[in-house]
Amino acid sequence: MRQLLRGKIHRATVTGTDPDYIGSISIDEELLEKADIWPGERVLVSDLDNGARFETYVVVGEAGSGMVEVNGSAAHLVRKGDRVIVMAFEISDAPVKPKIILVDERNRFTRYL
Repeated sequence: MRQLLRGKIHRATVTGTDPDYIGSISIDEELLEKADIWPGERVLVSDLDNGARFETYVVVGEAGSGMVEVNGSAAHLVRKGDRVIVMAFEISDAPVKPKIILVDERNRFTRYL
């Protein structure tokens, strides 16, 4: 068995942070659907601007809102306006074709990579 990339949102812009929230990353529901990432799923987040990497779980944000908000303790690792990569993985004994999406600066889907 191997752990393989299954879904990725590339170059999303952090729209807010809330260290007092219980935890997680809130992401626009439309982006989650396109990248095949589920609510509650563990994700790895990588900040392109400062190099921080952390794991958290996904909470569904309002569809079409462009929301990518980092909450809880991870909110101390990013700033509003940072660009991040959100990655979900799958354990499999066969190759997995990941759904990788690129978004613009307002977190609107632009294309599959």
